Amino acid sequence: MADPATDRDADSAPAPLPTSPDALLAQLEALGIVAAVHRHPPVFTVEESKALRGSLPGGHIKNLFLRNKKGDRMWLVVLEENAKVDLKALAPRIDGDKLSFGSPDRLMTHLGVRPGSVTPLALVNDKAGKVELVVDRAVLAMDPVNCHPLTNDMTVAISAADLERFFAATGHRPRLLDF
Repeated sequence: MADPATDRDADSAPAPLPTSPDALLAQLEALGIVAAVHRHPPVFTVEESKALRGSLPGGHIKNLFLRNKKGDRMWLVVLEENAKVDLKALAPRIDGDKLSFGSPDRLMTHLGVRPGSVTPLALVNDKAGKVELVVDRAVLAMDPVNCHPLTNDMTVAISAADLERFFAATGHRPRLLDF
């Protein structure tokens, strides 16, 4: 029986990611982006992250992978970890309709990560540019920004300016909103 949290059968290893964390870190380095790496046990929620991170400096985020009712549009919404989001109120702000969370299969297909590992750095896998990027302005005021490097057993800290350079390098222009 498949475990939806890991997208694998109990007796098998998870499917490989399209981009490994090491390959992502190498791409960041090639872009001149300095990323401080912190390893930790896997975390699946903001609360788990808060409990494990101790005094890790900088801002911390949460990420929502959303789709519209028809399933023909998708968004990655990057927020300050304590921000509250009303999906009904968000929909008209991003020109969407009836937003819901994308399935694990859709998440893997378009961002190449599993649930619990959603991160703005997963845009490295959206080569077709199908996922629209929405960023809370508060995130770009953080220094540094802490996020997962494609898996939830590590956190990388990068400057907001470098995060914006990464977005540009992947061809994703963020829509900035205040949450």
